[in-house]
Amino acid sequence: MVLVKDVVDRDLYFAEPSQSVAEVSKKMMELKIGAIVVLESGRLKGVFSERDVLTRVVVGRLDPEKTLVGEVMTVDVVTVPEGVGVEVAMDSMRANACRHLPVLRGEQVVGFLSMRDLMHHELARRTEELLRIRAYVHGVT
Repeated sequence: MVLVKDVVDRDLYFAEPSQSVAEVSKKMMELKIGAIVVLESGRLKGVFSERDVLTRVVVGRLDPEKTLVGEVMTVDVVTVPEGVGVEVAMDSMRANACRHLPVLRGEQVVGFLSMRDLMHHELARRTEELLRIRAYVHGVT
């Protein structure tokens, strides 16, 4: 069984609730990410995503320079322990209609799992399986 901790392999990027929407949005753009965990003193406070920008800042006609991430982030965040299988994470994303899950070791955030991470993992797994099948077929004939 493949665990969540085996799939999350990139650095943990985070923002703080006191940062402006403009500042964090620029950081997300530079990192080419669609969501970021929001931590305060190392503790999970929420998730800030492109959807939050659209639904709370743009539609709410808020000034991104003056609006703090802590005011518009998603606070009811679903998390996943690092030691569970990726199937559990996929089921959680599906059941909660979310595309990102903070990954926890105890109470500490140690990663941020995205639907993209899961898709890349699954694509790599299927590609490997296909290569094994091809090797077997060509080895037999």
